[in-house]
Amino acid sequence: MADRFESIRTELAAHHQDHLLAFFGELSSAQRDALLDQIEELDLGEIDVLIARYVRQKPDIAIPDDLEPAPYYANNPASGPMPYDAAHFRAEGERLVREGRIAAFTVAGGQGTRLGWNGPKGTFPATHVTGKPLFRIFAEQMTAAQARYRTVIPWYIMTSPVNDDATRAFFTDNNWFGLNRRDVFLFPQGVMPSFEIGAGRMLLADKATLAVNPDGHGGAIRALYHQGALDDMAGRGVDHLSYFQVDNPLVRIIDPLFIGLHALAPDSSGEMSSKMLPKASPDEKVGVFARSRGKTMVIEYSDLPERLAQWRDDDGKLRFIAGSIAIHMIGRAFLERLTRGGDFRLPWHRAEKKVPHVDPATGKFIDPQKPNAVKLEAFVFDAIQFAESSIVYETTRIEEFAPIKNAAGVDSVQSSHELQNERSARWLEQRGVHVPRDQSGRPSARIEISPITAMSAWEIPSDLLPGTVGAGEDIVL
Repeated sequence: MADRFESIRTELAAHHQDHLLAFFGELSSAQRDALLDQIEELDLGEIDVLIARYVRQKPDIAIPDDLEPAPYYANNPASGPMPYDAAHFRAEGERLVREGRIAAFTVAGGQGTRLGWNGPKGTFPATHVTGKPLFRIFAEQMTAAQARYRTVIPWYIMTSPVNDDATRAFFTDNNWFGLNRRDVFLFPQGVMPSFEIGAGRMLLADKATLAVNPDGHGGAIRALYHQGALDDMAGRGVDHLSYFQVDNPLVRIIDPLFIGLHALAPDSSGEMSSKMLPKASPDEKVGVFARSRGKTMVIEYSDLPERLAQWRDDDGKLRFIAGSIAIHMIGRAFLERLTRGGDFRLPWHRAEKKVPHVDPATGKFIDPQKPNAVKLEAFVFDAIQFAESSIVYETTRIEEFAPIKNAAGVDSVQSSHELQNERSARWLEQRGVHVPRDQSGRPSARIEISPITAMSAWEIPSDLLPGTVGAGEDIVL
């Protein structure tokens, strides 16, 4: 232990980080081993580079001078600038699903803290009538798709070190929601140290533990490689992943049309494709799909110059209108190419946050009242630029985007419930069922349709359609 300690202390001192061992003499033997293990996992040379580039300064965001809106396949195949044969691509997508070449991938590392929920966000009760948790909603989609296409659809779920145990326990307690345990692959994402703003010192969460944060949803790509998920996919014959985040209960996990376009559209390399929503306003806080030098990319809303965010065509329509909603198809071969050798990293993004920590000089615990630390995260959409040719497909807000991020306001539990209810009401109306609405046009009944029952209006069995819907009624199909 003494030799190991001295070797690590010398290395830390060379990088001005030996404060991490300030309380080593107070620790138990097990704590000492755990702290040294955590430090030995660090690449201190790389950390020096990150501190110089992201912590001691705010890196400039370079916007390409030839930036233009990315083209996209419109939701209506006949109305957009790129007409396409929807029936053909849908049939091809169904074929790929039926052949077992499609898997699902959920990024589920978040906690429900902002929602007042003590647990992984995937365990949050998300539906507006029965209160089904997010994981159950997705599991029901998987069950329905496997039955419809008579196939197995593996489900890869990236947790975080904070919620991995709780997530596994939740699946076990719920008997894996009726899915085959062998077809659900859970694994934690990586972490990054939290750095003191300006000084660049790594922070201590307590006297025996570094303060770390998940490395962002972009860390999914490295995690898929290091946790053996890519090898598992290859062994199963999976060619493409349907990627989505855990907070969106309306996501359509298995979308044959999107799958077919991703895999076989003439302008797609089948490496990484994305869904988009038309932005509701220039200042909506979503990234936008753009193109530069023939490459599709996402520009964060905070980085898009105001003149481009406000740019409209002759009809008054926003030019940069394609908003990113974190729904992608990603090719396994693409991920294998990116991670070959195991060292691939996406660009880092800097965020200033409040990080509680122990003062290495005094040993006192500090709960900061303002941002004191830099967290570095990678975003999965940055991988789009590495694809040979990437396409974008339009979906609709009502059909597929009702995220639960906040306790109130935009992207809240209430707004998600309203969108879920509106989608269900429209599905019944499309099938000829009258749904009462209030003066503002909102459904005055609460209607919930399980993914087991249907994933579109036309999939609802006729014998399940209600004859009447009364105001104030709760209907669960």
